[in-house]
Amino acid sequence: MTEVLKTREGRRIAFNRVPGQGPGVVFLGGFKSDMQGTKAVFLEEWARREGRAFLRFDYSGHGESEGAFEDGAIGDWFLDARAVIEELTEGPQVLVGSSMGGWISLLVARAMSERVAGLVTIAAAPDFTEQGFWAGFDAEARERLLRDGRLELPSEYGDEPYVITRRLIEEGRDQLVMNQPLSLPFPVRFLQGTADEDVPVDWATALLNHAEGPDMRLLLVKGADHRFSTPDCLAAIVTAIDEVSGR
Repeated sequence: MTEVLKTREGRRIAFNRVPGQGPGVVFLGGFKSDMQGTKAVFLEEWARREGRAFLRFDYSGHGESEGAFEDGAIGDWFLDARAVIEELTEGPQVLVGSSMGGWISLLVARAMSERVAGLVTIAAAPDFTEQGFWAGFDAEARERLLRDGRLELPSEYGDEPYVITRRLIEEGRDQLVMNQPLSLPFPVRFLQGTADEDVPVDWATALLNHAEGPDMRLLLVKGADHRFSTPDCLAAIVTAIDEVSGR
């Protein structure tokens, strides 16, 4: 059953929560995705069977949460994630971050590592506003973005285009994690498909090499795409959660 949390910033965040044993699992979705996606729903069903506490939610401007997507930026969505973890969970949690959710989970880990029992990322996209969007724009696109405040990019995941705002790019520079030390003092599993056309494999290896921690591994799944939602991929996510949970 979907409920709503009002954050300190006044945003109304939709969430689904399953009670159970800890450490709880929190799913953090991707850019313009929502908590009804295949991985989020699969993990909730898995958590119910296993008696594990589980939480999935929509960032502001995503899914069932209030707000316009175009008004949001990485820092806003990080604050949404921090709010739901602080208000709706107890004790250290296993964070499962997909794509942009991988970046958000790294921001959460940096800000409140005492609340993180373990981390699983799926095609993590840290700093993608800078090393993905901005780096990939030609001079004309950059000029248009700065002049008009927005660009529309085609999406392979829906009929509506991605709207990239000037604020998304500029605010994202305040949230970068690959330009400074990144300590992850808990078990970490990075999952990445070799056929991912949105997040290159070398982003995964760069993250592995950049982060510091006592128990960190990268799993490459040959032929898996960005969705990472085949039965074998979903099983790999569960295995990773069990590993970082010490189960």
